[in-house]
Amino acid sequence: MHYSVNIKERIHWLGVNDRRKNLFENIWPLPHGVSYNSYLITDERSALLDTVEMGSDGEYLERIEALLDGRSLDYLIVNHMEPDHSGEIDTIVRRWPDVKVIGNARTTKILASYYPSAVANIQEVCDGDELDLGYHKLRFVFTPWVHWPETMMTYDQTDRILFSADAFGTFGTLDGGVFDDETQFAFYEDEMRRYYSNIVGKYSGMVQKAFAKLAGYPIDMICSLHGPVWRSNTARVVELYDRWSKYEAEEGVVVIYASMYDNTARLADYIAHVVAAQGIANIRVHDVSKTHISYLINDIWKYKGVLLGSCAYNSEMFPLMESLCRELVHMGVKNRYLGLFGSYSWNGGGVRNLQKWAGEIGWEEIAPAVEVQGRPDAAKYTACEGLGVAMAERLKADRC
Repeated sequence: MHYSVNIKERIHWLGVNDRRKNLFENIWPLPHGVSYNSYLITDERSALLDTVEMGSDGEYLERIEALLDGRSLDYLIVNHMEPDHSGEIDTIVRRWPDVKVIGNARTTKILASYYPSAVANIQEVCDGDELDLGYHKLRFVFTPWVHWPETMMTYDQTDRILFSADAFGTFGTLDGGVFDDETQFAFYEDEMRRYYSNIVGKYSGMVQKAFAKLAGYPIDMICSLHGPVWRSNTARVVELYDRWSKYEAEEGVVVIYASMYDNTARLADYIAHVVAAQGIANIRVHDVSKTHISYLINDIWKYKGVLLGSCAYNSEMFPLMESLCRELVHMGVKNRYLGLFGSYSWNGGGVRNLQKWAGEIGWEEIAPAVEVQGRPDAAKYTACEGLGVAMAERLKADRC
C-alpha cells in the first residue's frame, strides 16, 4: 500500500519519518527523529514541491506514481536545495525527463554543484512570479537566507496554503498524525524552538524581512519541510517565529556552568536557589559538559536571563564553555540579561575570559561578576547571593 495524506483537494503529503539518524546536519541530536516532507499537487498540471533525503524512502517514486495514476509529472518546485530536501531530484528527473525544475537563479547555481544533469530542466522564476496549475494558482515568494541564500516559499492562492521550506519546521517525527491538531503541540513547540534557534536563528533579521514580504498573504495552512502540517495552530506558529526572530524571550533564567571538581557547580545551584527564592519560577540549570549545546542554545533562546559560570582551565575558561560562548556570538543572539560567576584554585582565568566575551556579545550585565577561590563556604556563597538577587529583580522589573 502506498501511503499518502490529502492536505486539501488535489494536494497530497508525501513525507517520511527518519528514526535512524542520530544527528541532524551531523551536529544536532535527534532523540525523537525527524520527518522530511514533500508535497504533490495533482491538478490539470501536476507539481511536486521539494523531495526527501536520498535513500530515506525506498518507495518514494512508487508513491508519486500511484498518485499521478499514469499521468506525467509536469513540475518539480525546488523551494530549498539542502540535501535533505533535494536528495531525490536526480531520481525524479530520470523518471520524468521532461519535468520542468522550478527554481530561482541561486537555485540553479547550487543545483549545478549537486545534480548537474538536472540543470537542463531548470525553469528560473523571479520573485512574485506565478504558476497556473489549473485550479491551483501558485506564487513564488523569495525568502533568501531563511536559511540558505536560494530559499523561497510557494504560496497557493487558491487554498491559501504556504509551502514554507524549512521555515516553521521542527525536529521530531510524525508519530501517527500529520496535522498539528492530531498531535501534542507542546512537544513540537519545544522542538520547533530548538530547530529555530540552532538552524535558523542566525538569520533572524532575514526572517523579519520574510515576514514583511508575507504580510499581505492570508495563510490558512503552513506546509513546512519538517514536522506537522500546521492547520489549527497557524497563527500560533507565526507568532512564535515572529517573537523568536525579534529575540523576545520569556521570564526565566538558564544557568550554565563548567566545573571540574564541583566547586563552580555548587555556586550554580546556590545562585539558582537565590533566584527561585526571589519569585522566579522558570529556572533551568545545565552542566555544559553533559548537556548538548543545542539544548543550551534552545534554553537561552527561551529565557531572558542567562547566568554563566566557569572554572579556570589553563588560565582560560573551560573549553566547552568557550565553545558555547563562541557559538552565541556566531549566532548573534541579542537582548539577554547576563550574570557571570566561577571559581579557581591557583590562578583564575575562567571569569576573566567570560568578562572579555561579555564585552563582545554586548548583553546587559545585571551585577559585577563573582569569582571565588577553592571550595565554597558560607562566606563565598554569600558573595554570590547578590548575583541571584540582581537577576531576579531585573526580570521582575520587566513585568511592569
